[in-house]
Amino acid sequence: MGVQAIVAGTVFALTEAARNLIWRCEGQKVFDLFRTRLAKSILIGVEFLIAADIVGTVIVEPTMESLGVLAVIVLIRTFLSFTLEVESEGRWPWQRGSNRHQGPMV
Repeated sequence: MGVQAIVAGTVFALTEAARNLIWRCEGQKVFDLFRTRLAKSILIGVEFLIAADIVGTVIVEPTMESLGVLAVIVLIRTFLSFTLEVESEGRWPWQRGSNRHQGPMV
C-alpha cells in the first residue's frame, strides 16, 4: 500500500501540474504545488511502510536482531518523514499553530 500511495500521489501531482501548466499558471507556483503534493504522497507512503515493518516484526517471532533492524528502519523512515514534512510545509512541526505557511494555491 505504501508504494501504491507514492505512485498514485505522483500520478496525481503530475496530472495536476500538467493541468495547471495548460491553464498557463505561473511556472514557479506550479512547481511549488507539485513538490508539495509529491512530498505529501511520499509521506503517506512512508507511513504505510513503517506500519508494514512493525506488523511484519510482530507477526514473525520477534528476536533481538529483528527488533534492532526494525528500530533502525523506523528511525531512518521517521527522519525521512520529518524532513519531508518540513520541506512540504515550509516550517518546523512545532510551529504549526503560529505563522502558518500558505503554500501556493493554483
